[in-house]
Amino acid sequence: MQVNLNQAIAKLKAGEVVAIPTETVYGLAADATNEQALRQIYAVKQRPADNPLIVHIGDVAQVPDWAAEFSPLALTLAKAFWPGPFTLVLPAKDSVSAVLRANEPTVALRVPGHSLTLQLLKESGLALAAPSANKYTQLSPTTAAHVLAGLGEQVAVLDGGACQVGIESTIVCMAGNNWQLLRHGMITEAQIRAVAGKPAIVGASNVPKAPGQHLLHYSPKTPLKLFDGLPSLTAYQQNSTQICAALIIDDYPPPNLDFSCIYLPKKNAEVAEHLYEALHRLDALNVEQLLVLMPPNSPEWLAILDRLNRAGHKD
Repeated sequence: MQVNLNQAIAKLKAGEVVAIPTETVYGLAADATNEQALRQIYAVKQRPADNPLIVHIGDVAQVPDWAAEFSPLALTLAKAFWPGPFTLVLPAKDSVSAVLRANEPTVALRVPGHSLTLQLLKESGLALAAPSANKYTQLSPTTAAHVLAGLGEQVAVLDGGACQVGIESTIVCMAGNNWQLLRHGMITEAQIRAVAGKPAIVGASNVPKAPGQHLLHYSPKTPLKLFDGLPSLTAYQQNSTQICAALIIDDYPPPNLDFSCIYLPKKNAEVAEHLYEALHRLDALNVEQLLVLMPPNSPEWLAILDRLNRAGHKD
C-alpha cells in the first residue's frame, strides 16, 4: 500500500517497516534504534541475521552518534561523496544494536542522495536501517511497483519515483586512516582513490561483512545465463529448446533477432539506472531462460559486472 510522507513517519515512529526511495534502490526502512523493528526487516526480507544493515542518516554531523572512530580520511570521503551512493563502514559505538550490525564490531552509514528521503530523515528525526526492499537474493526494486510486486500489497511504500542511480551503493571500510573497497558501486575505486590520495588496501585481515556479498544475489526468478559475445548468445538461443528472452548491452542492436529483447546502450550510468528495471520486465515475460550480453570487462563497468555475475551465479 502506498503512503504519504506523514503516514510513513508515523509508521516508522510506531516501529513499523516502510519501503522508501533512495537514489540507488528502494529500501525497506525501520528505526535503526528499535530492535523489534530491525528484526521485522530481517523477517520480511527473509534475510539471514548475520548480514548487517546500512544506516541512513540525514547529515555527516550524525556520524559520531554511531561510530566510535571517524578518521580524517573518513570525514574527507564523506564530505566528497555524501549525499550519494556511498557507504562508510566504521568502528561502531557499543550502543549500536548488535541486531543492526549482525554482531560485527562495525556500523555501515550513508547519507542518501534522494530529496524525499532526506526530507523523511529530517522531519522524523530518525536514522533508518534500510536494506533493499526485496526478498533476500532476489532482484532489487527501483520503483514502488517493484516493491509491491516482490513483497506484497500489505507493505507500506513511500513512492519517490524511479531510482536515478539504479544499483546499490559503493561500500568502503575504514581501517584507521586507510580504506578498503568492500562492494563496487557507481562511485568508482578511481574516484575514491583520487579523493583519498592513496590506493585502497588489499588483503586486509578482519574485513567486516557487507551487504550484497552472497554469491547468488540480485537475481531474477527466471534462470539467467551470461554471454561475453553476441555470436555465442544467438547460437545458444538458436540451439536451445527453451523459450528465451535477452538483455543486450550494446550500442548497435543486432537486427532480426527472433526472440524478445531489451536493449541498453553501452553507457555505464544509463545501464546502471535501468538494469534492474530491465531484468524485472524480462522476468515478467515468464520465459524459461534469460540471456544477457555482458558489457566490457573494464573498471568503469565493475559494479554492473558484479551485479550481473551474482544474478547469474549457479549454486
